[in-house]
Amino acid sequence: MSQTHSPSRRTFLASTAVAAAVVGGVPLLSACSSEGGTGGKGGTTTGKDARKLLPAYTASRVVEPDIPSKNGSRPGFTGKAEPYAKLPSSVPEKLGKGGKVTIMSPLWGTPPKKDCAYYRAVDEATGVHVDWQPQDGNTYGEKLGAVLASNGIPDMVVIPSWEMQGKIPSAIDSRFADLGPYLSGDNVGKYPNLAAIPTDAWQMSIFSGELKGLPLPSGAVDIVIPYYRQDIFEEKGWELPTSAQEFMDLAEEITAPRAKVWACEDMKWTAFNVFGVLPDKPYCWEWQGEKLVHRVETDNYLEALEWTRKLYAAGVVHPDAMAVRGDAGTRFTAGQSMMTNDGNAKWYGWTFEQREQNPDFRVSGMDIFGHDGGDPQLYFANPAGIWAFINRKASKETVEECLAIANFAAAPYGTRENRLVRYGVEGTHYTLEDGVPTKTPQGVTETQDTYFFTAGSEAVAAFPDHPQVVRDWCGWQQRMGAFMKEPLLYGMQVREPNRWANLSDQFEDFEDDVVRGRKKVSEMQQAVEDWRKAGGDELRDWYRKLIDEVGESAA
Repeated sequence: MSQTHSPSRRTFLASTAVAAAVVGGVPLLSACSSEGGTGGKGGTTTGKDARKLLPAYTASRVVEPDIPSKNGSRPGFTGKAEPYAKLPSSVPEKLGKGGKVTIMSPLWGTPPKKDCAYYRAVDEATGVHVDWQPQDGNTYGEKLGAVLASNGIPDMVVIPSWEMQGKIPSAIDSRFADLGPYLSGDNVGKYPNLAAIPTDAWQMSIFSGELKGLPLPSGAVDIVIPYYRQDIFEEKGWELPTSAQEFMDLAEEITAPRAKVWACEDMKWTAFNVFGVLPDKPYCWEWQGEKLVHRVETDNYLEALEWTRKLYAAGVVHPDAMAVRGDAGTRFTAGQSMMTNDGNAKWYGWTFEQREQNPDFRVSGMDIFGHDGGDPQLYFANPAGIWAFINRKASKETVEECLAIANFAAAPYGTRENRLVRYGVEGTHYTLEDGVPTKTPQGVTETQDTYFFTAGSEAVAAFPDHPQVVRDWCGWQQRMGAFMKEPLLYGMQVREPNRWANLSDQFEDFEDDVVRGRKKVSEMQQAVEDWRKAGGDELRDWYRKLIDEVGESAA
């Protein structure tokens, strides 16, 4: 197996989760990590058992969006930001009682000083003093495992989905508190911002029959976007493709190696959407008649790989993508490649990045088409990807202090609480420049994403400096959302038994070898057959039983 890796779906999941509550003003960070299998006893909690655990949903009406959600799209805000003094409040009274809690979270940046002005301001606003224990996000899993195996677990611990591997799932079962007595049903009424978190995100916060996680919600249509250079497309008069063959024809027209221009980067992620391939585990199963079929067993999967392979073979993919070197985004913004695919945060991030050096730069998302020119078959993204957990040994008073922090952090966009958490103190950490919050040097140093991970409001699109990005992005999500459906077991925490947890890990590297021509499609077919014999068929039986149980519990 080749040791050279292309960008992974797991890296995409990480960057999307970190960018879940985009609010604009500065480029968003991308997390780089890996996601493995889960362990434990296996199973999920659904139906009536799940419903009685869920908090009663009450939508927030503190701030209304300019672009309402449609087909699962993010709500959009296009207006200028108001000064802090004019913003409404979603937490009119402090819920904190003056206690002290410790919180461990990932951080992609330099940790602020513990007594910095930002931390002091939020402590004062929440009524809780936090002793932050941020850890390097790129190596977070290593630290997390050690901490959860020790006797020194902080009061609150943030755990992203891509770190839920090895012994982490069983540690979640044994080390963290059941929040049901505080939040299930009408109990959540004490925390209105938590009550406004979408129910699907809470559904994913049920672990082994208990409501344990405080979720950071994701957008339902936050899927891989096929980006294109709209400015250059309009200049050249290129028409957007509406089928797999049209894409190939356009790619050959665009590619001009002597001019150092290639049509695209590695488009494997887009190929999976164009050919209607199922998502990654655990939502990787579908019924074909009476047979339960895994994504790697479908014709769509092999056809997507074959199409991507043809792009490479035709020479329309940038050669650095073939060699897996350099950065695809840098080549895309430099005009060396005209199309690429990446997470939703890049729509604003690239626009912000290029605003001075290339004011004519404009990126947009290509509407995803079915491979034959018909409608695409797409699947909703996970409702949440990061959770905060509270130590099972924490006192009732400490649990309530943690929930006070989470309720404050989950304030919706356009409120005082959201502004303070994201930008700090006006005049100290940021200034308003033409209605755009702009961080000062002190703000850049101190207002890191820490509170952000303790809980989140509904994911929105809000860029006061680039409202056209909001309109374009929301429009794309509304159109794509019309073609989306829920996969089997959608939005549920599914824990595969340990013996099969890593069974499918080989396929991503194998995919990359196939599309680059290092392995044949027939070799992938043999790998699938080997997977069946190595436990795939047993895993299928386990999922069939689980799906049957889910159906019975929902009845």
